[in-house]
Amino acid sequence: MDVVRTMYRAGVGVGITGHRGDRERKFSGETDPGRAGASFSPLSAELLRDPELVGHNGRLESYLFSCPNPRWSLAFPSTITSSHTGGLPHLHSLDAFFRVVPWTLGCLITLLLQAAMADVYPVRGQNTAAATDQAQTQRDHIPTSPTSRPPNLVLEEHEGVVEHESEQQLFQDAVSLCLPPLAATDSPTYPSGSSSDSDAPSTPRTDPQVDDLIRKLELEASLSDEDTPKASGQRRASTVLISQNDDHARRILGDGHDGTTLVEKVCCGGGCCQMQALAIDQPLCYEPVMTPDNNAFRSLRLQLGPLSLSSELTNTIDLPPQTISFLPLPSSMEIPESTVEYHPPQFVMPHHPFTVYSSQLHHARELTKPGAERRTYHFDLDVTDYPAEGGSVDFVVGGAIGICAPNEAHIVDEILDLLLIPRVLRDRPILLKTEGSRWPTIWGDEQARELATTRRELLTWCVDVQSIAPTKPLLRLLAEYATGENEKKILTFLSSAQGQGAFCDLRTGSYATLIQLLQAFPSCKPSLPHLLCNLPTLMPRFYSLSGDPHVSSSKADDDQRRLIEIAVTVHEIPNWRGGYRAGTGSGFLERLAQKFINAEQSGIPSSQISIHVPMFRGLMANPLAREFVSDGPMLLIGAGVGVAPFRGFVQRRLMNANCANKVWVLQGIRDSLLDELYSGEWGVHEDKVKKVVESRKGEGRYVQEEVRAQADLVWSIIKSLDGRIFVCGSSKGMGEGVERALVDVAVNKGRLREEEAVEFWKMKKEGGQYIAVSSFAHLTTFWTRG
Repeated sequence: MDVVRTMYRAGVGVGITGHRGDRERKFSGETDPGRAGASFSPLSAELLRDPELVGHNGRLESYLFSCPNPRWSLAFPSTITSSHTGGLPHLHSLDAFFRVVPWTLGCLITLLLQAAMADVYPVRGQNTAAATDQAQTQRDHIPTSPTSRPPNLVLEEHEGVVEHESEQQLFQDAVSLCLPPLAATDSPTYPSGSSSDSDAPSTPRTDPQVDDLIRKLELEASLSDEDTPKASGQRRASTVLISQNDDHARRILGDGHDGTTLVEKVCCGGGCCQMQALAIDQPLCYEPVMTPDNNAFRSLRLQLGPLSLSSELTNTIDLPPQTISFLPLPSSMEIPESTVEYHPPQFVMPHHPFTVYSSQLHHARELTKPGAERRTYHFDLDVTDYPAEGGSVDFVVGGAIGICAPNEAHIVDEILDLLLIPRVLRDRPILLKTEGSRWPTIWGDEQARELATTRRELLTWCVDVQSIAPTKPLLRLLAEYATGENEKKILTFLSSAQGQGAFCDLRTGSYATLIQLLQAFPSCKPSLPHLLCNLPTLMPRFYSLSGDPHVSSSKADDDQRRLIEIAVTVHEIPNWRGGYRAGTGSGFLERLAQKFINAEQSGIPSSQISIHVPMFRGLMANPLAREFVSDGPMLLIGAGVGVAPFRGFVQRRLMNANCANKVWVLQGIRDSLLDELYSGEWGVHEDKVKKVVESRKGEGRYVQEEVRAQADLVWSIIKSLDGRIFVCGSSKGMGEGVERALVDVAVNKGRLREEEAVEFWKMKKEGGQYIAVSSFAHLTTFWTRG
C-alpha cells in the first residue's frame, strides 16, 4: 500500500503542476494548443488516505488524463463497478490493487514518452537547438514588471512538440496499453471545477494600429537594451508594457489634435463650480435648523441638506454697501406734482435725453376669443403730439416702442407693510441722495444725484420686485437684517459656497418675488434705502408695431390723429399663493385694456376715456425695420404674436401694385377659431398671401413643418436677388425648429451637405436676406447699475 500511495502522490504532484502550467502558459506567437505539454488532473493525494475512497459498492473516483490538444484527451472510467472488481469493498484487496497499478504506471509511462519524444521528434523545419534559441529569444523580448510572479510557479514549456498525426497516434497507442478498457456506456468525466481549453475565454484581439505600435516600441527597447544584462529569474509580464516614459505616452496619445486632450475647467455660468460640500456635524453637537412654518417658505422648495445652526459656511459674499440715503426735503427745494398712479417721475429717462411720453389710449380690444390659452390685446396709441427728437427719426414699419410699466399698487403697499413703514411716510416727499450711478434714471449719466421723490414712487417705477430672480447680494442683505437665528442661517447658507446648489435651484424655478421672500422670512425687516440698492432696475418693455404707421394715421377721426398699433400677449406664470400672476409689462397693459373695454361697454365714448400709456419711440433701427425693403419677394414666418409686425409689412406691400404678389405669410397658431390674430385685417388678397398653420386642430402641424412643405417657395425666394425671409417668434422651440427646417430645404433643393446648408443660411443672415428675431412682446432687456 505504501508503494501505491507513493505512486499516486507522484502522479498527483506532477499532474497539478502541469495543469496549472498549461493554464498560465500565455506568450506571444504560440497559439497552437499542440505546442503545450500534457497535463494531469488526478485526485488529491489526501483523498487516498480516506478509507471511504473505495466504497462498499466498489466505486473508485476517477481522475482525468487531459491534454490541451483535444485529439489527445483520454479519460479513465468514472467507476469500477462490480463487473470489473467483483464487488471488492476494500483497497487492500489484491484484485483491486492490480487494477489500480496500471493507472499509476500509465502516468509514469506518459511522462517518460513525453520527455523522450521531445528529443526524438523535433519541430519540422528546425533543429532542436534552433527551436530552443528561438523560444528563449521570444521570452527575452517580452518585458517584465515588478509585480510579475516568480518563475517557479509555472513550468517551462517544451521546445519540441509532436505535430505529425502518426506521432500522436503512436503516443495514444502507447498509453492505451497501460489502461483498462472503457465500458460501452462509459464516457469521459471531468472533475468538478475543470474545463476544456475550448471553453476557456480567449484574449480579445487588439487594434492592428496598437499592435504595430507595441511591436515598434518593443523593437526600440530591444535595440537600446542590447548590451544590458538581463536579470535572471524574472517571469514575463502578462500585460505588455507599452509606455515607460513621457515620450512613449506622447506617441500613443498624439499631439493633442487627434489624440487625448485635457478638458479644461470652464464655468458654465450656473455657479455649480463654486459649490462646496456641507460638513456634517457630530451627533452630539448637531442642532438642526428649524425652517419657517409658512406657505411662502414651503413654496421656495429649498433643499437645505444637513444644515445645522453650527454648520460652518465658507465663501459667503460680503454685505453689499448702501449707496443711497433718504434725507428730509429742504424747504428751498420745489416739491414736484405726484404722478405715481399713471406716469413715472421726470428723472426716469429710458430714452435719454428725452423724457417719457404719455400717450393717450385711443382704442383697445381683445384679439383672441374666450377659451384661448393666452390672451392677446390690440392697442391704438395716439402719438399725434409726440415731440420731435431731431433728425429724421420717425415711427417706421417693423419698428418697436418702449413702454414703462409700473409695479401694481397693491404689491407696493404690501411691501411697505412688510417693511413696517408707516402709511404717513409712504407719500411724504424726501430727498434721495445717491453716491454715483445711473439709478434711478435708467439711462442717465453716472453721477451723484439729489432728487425729490417719495418712497412709493421709488418702489412703483424704479425697482423690479417680481420679474428677476433674487441675487446673492440680496439674500446676504436679508440675512443681515434677519433677527431669527434659523432664518439668518438659511439666508446665509444661500449666499455661501455650501448653498450654491440650493441657490441655483431658487433661480432656475419660477422667480421668487420680493414679497415671497419677505413672507418666507418674516423676521427680516431691511431698511428701505439699503434694500433699494440691491434690487434690479425696473426696465421698459419693448413691443413691435403691428401695423404701418402711415396707414394707421389715416384711420383716426376728423381731426386726423396719428396712431400707432401694437399687439401684446399676456404671459402668466404660477403664483406661490395659487393661481397665476401676469408679467409686469403685459399685466399692466391688460389692466389698461380691461379698463378701457369696461368703460366702453358702459356707454362712455372712447374720446372721453382718459387712459394714458407711458411710452417712448425706440428701436426703430431693429433688424425687422432695417432689412425691410419696398420690393423683392418676401416670406414672413411667425407664430403667435410674432406675426403681428408682419401685418405692417403686408399693408405696405399691398399699397404697391407691383409687389402685391411678392409677399407670403406663414402664421403658426394653436386653434384658428380661438387664436388667429387679425383675421380679415391684412388687406386685399389675404387668402393668397397668408396661410394659417394650426398645431392643435386640423392637420396638427407646426409652422416649421409647413416650411418644409413649401420648400419650392422658400428656395425660390432665397435665391432671388432681393429675396428676404423673416422669422419672428420665440427663439426657443419655434425659432430653432424653423431654422432646422430651412437647413433641410437647402439640403433637398440645393443639393448641399448639411454643414454646407448651415453655412449657406449663415451667409444669408450676414447678407441681410435671412432675418430671425425674437418677438418684442417677449423681449425685455435688463441693465445693472453702474
